[in-house]
Amino acid sequence: MHITTANPASPEIRALLEEHMAAMMANSPKGACHFLDIAALQAADVTFWTVRDGDGEDAQLMGCGAMKEIAADHGEIKSMRTHGDHLRKGVGGAMLGHIIRTARERGYTRISLETGSGDYFGAAHALYLRHGFEYCGAFGDYVEDGFACYMTLELS
Repeated sequence: MHITTANPASPEIRALLEEHMAAMMANSPKGACHFLDIAALQAADVTFWTVRDGDGEDAQLMGCGAMKEIAADHGEIKSMRTHGDHLRKGVGGAMLGHIIRTARERGYTRISLETGSGDYFGAAHALYLRHGFEYCGAFGDYVEDGFACYMTLELS
């Protein structure tokens, strides 16, 4: 797997992100989605990556992920998504490991995320728990809404 920074507005990536956004809206109560749109994923405080099955021009898009800096010592994971053709291949774990390493390299002391609750989000919870994340309360600008689930990882 090859992970590189990418432009989320490219057509192939945009399609994966639109699938991600549609799934979040279909499995969340109205007003409970906190994903970043394409423009927000291009902001200076966000780094966006893709996972591909190689580094050549014909390499298939396997997934994506992003990290937003919410404080000088705190990053937030955003837009983690595995392409449907590549589920159960370790794409999410590879991306998450890359994001955690990058957060450490940047000197962050913690990295957090917001996701949904309920069965649809179970695999995501399991992935984050396997990588040492713990449940926590709302952080940053989030407000407890009874649906969102917050997790954090202290980096040392």
